[in-house]
Amino acid sequence: MAESTLGNETGGIMKPSDGKRFYQSATVAESGDGGYAVQLDGRQIKTPAGKPMVVPTRALALAIAEEWNAQGESISLASLPLTKLANTAIDAVTEKKLDVAEDIVKYTASDLVCYRASYPAALVDAQARAWEPILSWAAVKYGAVFLTGSGIAHMAQPPASLEAIRSVVNALDAFKLTALRVMTTLTGSALIALAHVSGEIDTGAAWAVAHIDESWQASRWGEDFEAAERLKARRTEFESASRFYNLS
Repeated sequence: MAESTLGNETGGIMKPSDGKRFYQSATVAESGDGGYAVQLDGRQIKTPAGKPMVVPTRALALAIAEEWNAQGESISLASLPLTKLANTAIDAVTEKKLDVAEDIVKYTASDLVCYRASYPAALVDAQARAWEPILSWAAVKYGAVFLTGSGIAHMAQPPASLEAIRSVVNALDAFKLTALRVMTTLTGSALIALAHVSGEIDTGAAWAVAHIDESWQASRWGEDFEAAERLKARRTEFESASRFYNLS
């Protein structure tokens, strides 16, 4: 995880990774460019690249400040997911929006919901019931029709459909794009992520339809504890990205 930094009074850098909490409170202030800055004891948080942490909405800034105010005597980087996403948006995505958007389009070109099992029948049916509504939604919402097939052999999707998705993601700002990419990589499906952020399916449904295979395996063979814990951690990350998107 990228670390946030705060400039001290002598121009140096104070890092939360030092462990101890070095501030009393986090607050929000309007910035000169129409955004909102997060401050610790009146001094602006900076990203790892030294850029001011300025976010597009007051709601997001308040949520980030809440993360910092919730810290105890020691700072837990794992409990700053919105801060991490803001750092990524500002330092890594803002200047490479088209590259990040294209990465999402690449996921669409081999989207999870398009590749089906050929057997057993129960899994085939479960995938169809979960994924066909996503494809139908994309066809209606974006005019984007996607091919499906069984197995792992690559299928070339209609260029017009990929272009429709490209147009959608290219229109997003760096903050929403950051969150969408995280949700896409966690689910393996840009279409599920887009259906979620468009309000077609909620967080729980999005996670469930993205993990039909895992749920089916668990119901048949029993749940693997370590795998379940990894999924739990990834779901928490997905939920943070979803919240970040909605607050941006």
